[in-house]
Amino acid sequence: MIKISYLYVTENGASINVDGGYFVVSHKDGMIHKIPKETLESVSLFGNIAISTPCAREFLKLGIPVSYFSSRGAYYGRLESTGHKNISRLKKQIYTSDNEDFSLALAKNIIKAKVSNQRTVLKRYVKYKNTDISAELKNIDIAKVKIDSAESSEELIGYEGTAAKYYFSALSKLIDPEFAFRGRNRMPPKDPFNSMISLGYTLLMYELYGEIENKGLTPYCGFLHKDHERHPTLASDLMEEWRAVIIDSTVLSLIQGKEIHSDCFVTDEESGGVFLTSEGMRIFLNKYENKLRSENRYIDNLSMSLRKCLWYQVNTLVKAIETNQPELYKPVLIR
Repeated sequence: MIKISYLYVTENGASINVDGGYFVVSHKDGMIHKIPKETLESVSLFGNIAISTPCAREFLKLGIPVSYFSSRGAYYGRLESTGHKNISRLKKQIYTSDNEDFSLALAKNIIKAKVSNQRTVLKRYVKYKNTDISAELKNIDIAKVKIDSAESSEELIGYEGTAAKYYFSALSKLIDPEFAFRGRNRMPPKDPFNSMISLGYTLLMYELYGEIENKGLTPYCGFLHKDHERHPTLASDLMEEWRAVIIDSTVLSLIQGKEIHSDCFVTDEESGGVFLTSEGMRIFLNKYENKLRSENRYIDNLSMSLRKCLWYQVNTLVKAIETNQPELYKPVLIR
């Protein structure tokens, strides 16, 4: 059985070349890693990493996408082949995105799943804390009930925002004091907790971005979030049900398991933003990748990794779009 590789390179000054049947990562200290061509699925580069022209050409030929991030996790763009374009499917996507009934029905299902999954994560972690979050859970439930009555995406996003407010309020009570935070903040994140979930959400969005394009859709035409220039709204839509399931639970596990500590973060004096150090980034990316590889039975009781669940859901969305039946898309609900 071939072991599939997802390559993350975080060391400034590293380089990637191709040598026969291998991609070769060379580090500044002289260390070399070789990855067989047939096993590599995707590449994520953080910081100043060099790729040779023959290597870039091989990535394109084999359909291996390369995502570029800053050393702090800000997304820049992708190198990818155009062999997966499907104009007929793309036209159907644009048509259904303009159908208000289709868009609202799909968006309601996704947001109900998101709120439900947030609640499940809270219930899992409150078991280990002598903390009362009953008020937050009650308010989350009230917002969830109102979702079905939403008559527009704006109203729906309002209920989602209310649920998110109480969700993060409850989360702040459940984590170790070292990582205490006061609600969601970003651009830049002002504390270690927000730093990790911001990075995680970015990685998750572009994980979905690649699979959306692989299926002949465009990530820039969504159903819930308003389309605006340079933002992949469909990827934003599809990641909603997964935020708590994949990213929040990963961060909570890192914190509660004491796998990451305050010295894994640094504060930028100019912006006040808090970011992972190189060691913190290594710990986070390793945990994130292991999470995506973890097996579950969330979909039809079939055993599959979380990454394959993401792929499965994009396939389901394709079916919903091609048949104009939003109910065919069934968001994942964790237990």
